[in-house]
Amino acid sequence: MMAADSDPESEVFEITDFTTASEWERFVSRVEEVLNDWKLIGNNSSKPPEKGEYTSGTWEEKTQDINFADFKFSVTHHCLKQESEEGEGKEEPEEDAFPTAMQDLLCMNNDFPPRAHCLVRWYGMREFVVISPGANCEAIISESKCNLLLSSISISLANTGCQVPMFVQIQQKWRRMYHGECQGLGVRTDFEMVHLRKVPSQYNHLSGLLDIFKSKIGCPLTPLPPINIAIRFTYVLQDWQQYSWPQQPPDFDALLGGEVGGVEFGKLPFGACEDPISELHLATTWPHLTEGIVVDNDVYSDLDPLQAPHWSVRVRKADSPTCLLGDFLTEFFKLCSKKESTEEILGRGPVEEEGKDDISHALSKLTEPTAVPIPKLSVSNMVHSARKRIRRHRRVDESPLSNDVLNSILLYLFPDAAVDKSSSENSETKASQLNTDGKPEEKESDDYNLYNQLKSAPSDSLTYRLALCVCLVNFYHGGVRAVAHLWQEFVLEMRYRWENNYLVYGLASGPPDLRCCLLHQKLQMLNCCIERKRARDDGRKTAEGGKERERGRERKVSGSTGTENGRLGPESAEMGREVSPGKSWDSWSDSEGEDEFFECLSDTEEMKEAASTDGEKGGAKVAKPEGRLHPHGKLTLLNSQEPLYIPVTQEPAPMTEDLLEEQSEVLAKLGTSAEGAHLRARMQSACLLSDMESFKAANPGCTLEDFVRWYSPRDYVEEEVVDENGDTVVRGDLSARMKIPGNMWMEAWATAKTTPARRQRRLFDDTKEAEKVLHYLAVQKPADLTRHLLPCILHAAILKEKEEESVEDILSARKAIQQATSHASKLLRHPSPDYKKLEDVITQLIAVETVIARSRSLKAKFGIGKAEQGDNAEDLERFVSSLLEEPEVSVIGAGRGPAGSIIHKLFVSAQRAALLAPLDEDTGRGGGADDKKPMGGASVPDFPPPAGREILLRTCVPRPAPYSKALPQRLFCVLMREDFRLAGAFSSDTSFF
Repeated sequence: MMAADSDPESEVFEITDFTTASEWERFVSRVEEVLNDWKLIGNNSSKPPEKGEYTSGTWEEKTQDINFADFKFSVTHHCLKQESEEGEGKEEPEEDAFPTAMQDLLCMNNDFPPRAHCLVRWYGMREFVVISPGANCEAIISESKCNLLLSSISISLANTGCQVPMFVQIQQKWRRMYHGECQGLGVRTDFEMVHLRKVPSQYNHLSGLLDIFKSKIGCPLTPLPPINIAIRFTYVLQDWQQYSWPQQPPDFDALLGGEVGGVEFGKLPFGACEDPISELHLATTWPHLTEGIVVDNDVYSDLDPLQAPHWSVRVRKADSPTCLLGDFLTEFFKLCSKKESTEEILGRGPVEEEGKDDISHALSKLTEPTAVPIPKLSVSNMVHSARKRIRRHRRVDESPLSNDVLNSILLYLFPDAAVDKSSSENSETKASQLNTDGKPEEKESDDYNLYNQLKSAPSDSLTYRLALCVCLVNFYHGGVRAVAHLWQEFVLEMRYRWENNYLVYGLASGPPDLRCCLLHQKLQMLNCCIERKRARDDGRKTAEGGKERERGRERKVSGSTGTENGRLGPESAEMGREVSPGKSWDSWSDSEGEDEFFECLSDTEEMKEAASTDGEKGGAKVAKPEGRLHPHGKLTLLNSQEPLYIPVTQEPAPMTEDLLEEQSEVLAKLGTSAEGAHLRARMQSACLLSDMESFKAANPGCTLEDFVRWYSPRDYVEEEVVDENGDTVVRGDLSARMKIPGNMWMEAWATAKTTPARRQRRLFDDTKEAEKVLHYLAVQKPADLTRHLLPCILHAAILKEKEEESVEDILSARKAIQQATSHASKLLRHPSPDYKKLEDVITQLIAVETVIARSRSLKAKFGIGKAEQGDNAEDLERFVSSLLEEPEVSVIGAGRGPAGSIIHKLFVSAQRAALLAPLDEDTGRGGGADDKKPMGGASVPDFPPPAGREILLRTCVPRPAPYSKALPQRLFCVLMREDFRLAGAFSSDTSFF
């Protein structure tokens, strides 16, 4: 028996380790770690907050996630950032000082802050910690879980000595229910909350709420210390009966009817289509009251809004109001994502095929043998007539744009078309001097030069006007189909002008401006081609009509001042060698086909004649100078005493940025080998070779040194030396880089012929380049066109908003425009801009338009700009500006001030309209305190029932015993139609409990 009892295998022991931490203890430990990490230990008392600091100051937040078992919580620390008090001799807080949060409960400097966390508004605290369930976690509803969390924070505060109040969010998040606790040395404040859907009838007034507050604090003293009361009633105005929204809808008939003048197309619409101010909230506040001074119960109330000592106003803004400019920009931007080509959008109808047949018929007639001479430009005339027939026979249902609208747009784009051709030269001269409104443009202004930043086009240019028209027809006339139709007509107009030698209106002369968008550069390139072609055609006529006279004139001047072709004067040289017809190389340069053969033949005869003339001079052939511009200062040729003449040279070929990039790629592909480098140098020296040939023709007997002295003076080094006679003379020589073996300059000089510019092969083939431009335009899809014109539309929108902002003078709008401009400038200068980010720029511009529209709405409602405002106009303007910038604005003079009187009138008007009562002259003027109506009377009240009532009760009493410390008590009450909330902070002395 004993042996069996002592058998160890028969004994079973169950060991429980009571030192193992539970999940609850781990959670408490994690909370304490967070408080230590954030250094929220001890009494961090500071000076009382300044008045309004809760609204104007900066609130900081930091968050950390912790777990209770597998349930995630988020711990957030909210703190008002205040100026450091270091260096101000801040005294150490007393050992028994109340925590800062308890002191804030009684502070009156920041009651009813308009922009703050709800706990700040309810309890007036500047620092607190909130523990709330994670994003995807369920709400804490059960009472046991709520008590567990409250006990956890209580233990954490006690263990760490933290005096920052800590809250736990319970119930559903939309209810904003928080319970919490704050601990100090021997004191504690409990934060409790009640939330109901309906207001209990017995607590629907100040009297009933005072009863709740007194019963809750349970003060044993008699009589009870005075209770400080702050009351705020909020009235909402939604119906603006007295003032209508000032934005007028656009008159579509006036914009695009048949009677439209060109100026209307240059204006983008602006403003909101609906009132961007939806509500006005008037808060009437009684900040310092005590029990007995004011009566508010279920029978009578002294709380008349007109008698409130403090009024403040804030406006509720409409969410994303429809704005005209914003809609234009948005719809225009949507075109960038289209994929269809112009042909796919418009289709190929029988009428267009008929036009093709007409063109083909014209070409066949040109090739048929006939005795009748064919008039010049017959192909162009036939193309234009076919185009007219297409327009004339196109059915209305097939054309997105009607003839009236299309003609109005084309007249706006090309106003020179309405001018007699006899005065076309004058109209073309004026084209680059007028803006879209027909007024001289200040081309030195920042607004005009804005196109440099945005890489768009000048605001008086054809490209800019085209962008406005495309944006207009896209919005009003059928979207992408209308854009495709307009673009098709525009391309036809460009071809017609090229083939008929009509300069394109609204483009600055000269080579393409690389600061502008690519489409603008292409149009400038086409204009350059037209200018060259016109000069060549005019020069050919001059040459044919007065060839003998010209030859005689050349013989007469050949020995002294050079040829007539070279006597251009310094003025022409300074203008980039833009010379009159008959005097430039263009007037003698080769063309294609039959014209090329004719010009070459005449030049050959001229050369033979010149040779025979030179042969008469003593039997020795003397080179005849040709193509002289003017002497180059006092320089003479090194090998003779003849003056060194600057030659008439060919202008370098103008290029657009895509051609420059293409050329760079070709040169880069040649590689770094010797052969590639040599070929690259020869390709780049075409202009140099042409200039050398012109120089040789203008300066017979010249050397490479002479050419370098004119072309690159730095490569001709001069120095003083002493000759054999002891005299100091100046001698020059080529620079070291010019003497390198295989130097391209030497090779070019050796191969250069003595040929004046007028007989050289053209560096710039205007016919070829024009056809390339026209082809480029023809293949552009509507989406491509939109991307080309997007910088111009953004440019136009920014200018429009600057114009509108200058009238309203809104600082925030001005800064936003600058930011949008800077943002757009960075994006548009990139070769491939990010269109997603460009959409953000459009959003910024829409926001600016909305702000300006809100300003106009408020100014209209407050009568700013009307003569009857008199001396109050400036104060009202400041008041309206503050409403746009600040969350809440105080009304100077409350209901008796100028702004308050207007607000009173607005409410009176809305009340009369709502209750269908006539607007009595005596009461409808809005008066002041004398117009007060007795509550419950038969007359219509001036104000509706308050939409919200907030009542703040504060006192300092000993709790829980008469000998306890006097501690702050606070109850914040919110009474709304479907919301009743009591947020109480009740402090107790825990020294003896």
